[in-house]
Amino acid sequence: QVQLGESGGGLVQAGGSLRLSCAASIRTFSRYTVAWFRQVPGKEREFVAALSRSGGYTYYGDSVKGRFTISRDNAKNSVYLQMNSLKSEDTAVYYCAADSTSAIVPGTRVGEYGYWGQGTQVTVSS
Repeated sequence: QVQLGESGGGLVQAGGSLRLSCAASIRTFSRYTVAWFRQVPGKEREFVAALSRSGGYTYYGDSVKGRFTISRDNAKNSVYLQMNSLKSEDTAVYYCAADSTSAIVPGTRVGEYGYWGQGTQVTVSS
């Protein structure tokens, strides 16, 4: 059974940085596309960033481009989200997602990921 667990969330001032981590209980982690999404109450889950199995393809949501960086360490079965220049509108619950797709290009839609973590709260104070 695939399990994902996020950590690293918390309270930070606007302009600050946070690094989220996601640990996966997947033996063949390198075969999984990974992504981060976020959600605020009353709104749909929003795409943040995605990374292909090999790490050769990355995609970012327009609102985080140039500020967030997704990365992975297949040896540690982990994916990371480095968040810089945080804004109050980045406040949300952040979710790690993974899928064993054969596609080379990572998906950016919620429905393209079959495995999800429980989420970690990020709060940016202005």
